[in-house]
Amino acid sequence: MRHVLRSAVLALATASPVIVAAEDQPVVVELFTAQGCASCPPADRLLGKLVDKPGVLPLALHVDYWDYIGWADGFADPRFTHRQKAYAHRSDERMIYTPQMVVGGADRIVGSRVMEVADAISAHGDVEQPVRVTAERRDGKLRIEVRMADGAAARDLLVQLVPFEPHQRVAIHGGENAGAVLDYYNIVRDWQVLGEWDGQGVWSDEVTLDGPAAVIVQEPGPGRILGAARVD
Repeated sequence: MRHVLRSAVLALATASPVIVAAEDQPVVVELFTAQGCASCPPADRLLGKLVDKPGVLPLALHVDYWDYIGWADGFADPRFTHRQKAYAHRSDERMIYTPQMVVGGADRIVGSRVMEVADAISAHGDVEQPVRVTAERRDGKLRIEVRMADGAAARDLLVQLVPFEPHQRVAIHGGENAGAVLDYYNIVRDWQVLGEWDGQGVWSDEVTLDGPAAVIVQEPGPGRILGAARVD
């Protein structure tokens, strides 16, 4: 699988490849980006190419620390900056930057490095995730059930709901990207912790949800993502 995925993602710049991964347990790819960052558009385009690929769940988290240079990112949320800082702290890193992709809650990569992103997605897609997530939409409600896979060890986890907006095109009038019209994909608009779970039995909840979202089960920290589902 890894060779197939490397070849497919390498072709993103010139074609529309098929990325092979386990469809029932998508690999979560978080892109920390900003409208005011001149280096971010290639990573934003790469994330857009991943949106419809089986087995990949890409999410764009816009941070606010570029707003000072003349363009306030309308998608930015200080919680996403905090999340990126928490990832860095967990890895004993002192710097945060854009564009950065975090794959599976574990691998931190410069977001425009196509082959490194491909390798990380492939590596996570080759590993059986220990958590099974079921999310079913019915009558305006989302019913979520989470359980450990057979033989997986119970542990403390967070069950999270991440609503996102599939696409927006934005005209940038200031900052480093002034004059550009840029497309953004799977724009995260909120990040809710639905509950803590000790990995025992079945965790379940029902929430009101309008629009698409991701359900992400992750080690606290934030740490590794051990299960996820996409709700369209």
